[in-house]
Amino acid sequence: MPPYRSELVVPGPVLIAPDKFKGSLTAPEVAEAVAAGLRRVRPDVQVRLAPVADGGDGTVQAALASGYVPVPVRVAGPVGEPVDTEIAIDGETAVVELASASGLALLDPDELAPLAASSEGTGEAILAALDAGARNVVLGVGGSACTDGGAGMLTVLGARVLDAADNPLPPGGGPLSRVAAVDLSGLDPRLAETNFVLASDVDNPLLGERGAAHVYGPQKGADPEQVRFLDEALGRWASAVLAAGGRDVAEQPGAGAAGGVGYGALAVLGARMRPGVDVILELIDFDRWLDGAGLVIIGEGAIDEQTLHGKGPAGVAARAVEAGVPVVAIAGRCQLTSERLREAGIEAVYALTDIESDPQRCIREAATLLADLGERLAQDRL
Repeated sequence: MPPYRSELVVPGPVLIAPDKFKGSLTAPEVAEAVAAGLRRVRPDVQVRLAPVADGGDGTVQAALASGYVPVPVRVAGPVGEPVDTEIAIDGETAVVELASASGLALLDPDELAPLAASSEGTGEAILAALDAGARNVVLGVGGSACTDGGAGMLTVLGARVLDAADNPLPPGGGPLSRVAAVDLSGLDPRLAETNFVLASDVDNPLLGERGAAHVYGPQKGADPEQVRFLDEALGRWASAVLAAGGRDVAEQPGAGAAGGVGYGALAVLGARMRPGVDVILELIDFDRWLDGAGLVIIGEGAIDEQTLHGKGPAGVAARAVEAGVPVVAIAGRCQLTSERLREAGIEAVYALTDIESDPQRCIREAATLLADLGERLAQDRL
């Protein structure tokens, strides 16, 4: 370790604002680990922790870390099993995360159910938000197990999805191939008084080659024939929703988010779609955390081209650059050139692969290794 310096090089507090390391650590855990490493070298450093998300898993955790109150809720998981999760509440604003209710990560690889998985649990989480007094709901979507166009969510909220004999259809995207009518008259009346924001980094439409089934169906277990089947079923669903008085938004960017849950939210709940990271940064009042900072540390498991397109770290970096604050990143691995990093305003990346060549150890011992990276970063920058 270099000699202790009596004065910090950076002119203000260090703001640590990472996203999650998927499959390893939550964003708050990442921030804490890096902070521990910084303090080994600079015990006097002033650190601010502002973990972020982009609308997918970790969205509720980011809200809770900024002061929102957790409300526990038990919902039906993507294939009907009970799931204990939580929403985040602050006054009349609630944050609901689809991934923790209807997410792919809730299923083992041998449990994937591309035709039967449902968004019902997300609808139950929204009901819990309404019961808690929320009249502004941020719906973070991403990482869904379902391709049901939001039908499960809307059914829980009071819609009826019917076949030709006026019988309710079972959950899942597959049964939508038999949808003959949708009845929206029984929707919870509180929905009409509630503002919904769809927080997503996905700009896909509902249908077609760039739609929910074709782009995301395979990662949910759908084979090519099932992909085509689901795309046709979603088309029938969209026609029925439109005939029932829903909005004509199937081609709108974001309608294909979360297996078409984006469509259900836009067409029936009247949601406004916004980039997930922008919504989260506003929710946590990020500019307050950024004010006066001398260095910003961003991060996620993989810094790559996808990072630069609507992901949390890129959003944080853009805000920091605009404020004139230097940015460095931590990551499991980095796949961007120095030129691409500079274009995004990132001065340097500290990656776990720089200090550990075993990918499994990087995942298994991420907290310990991130603290070591934080130490190295402090030696270089503080």
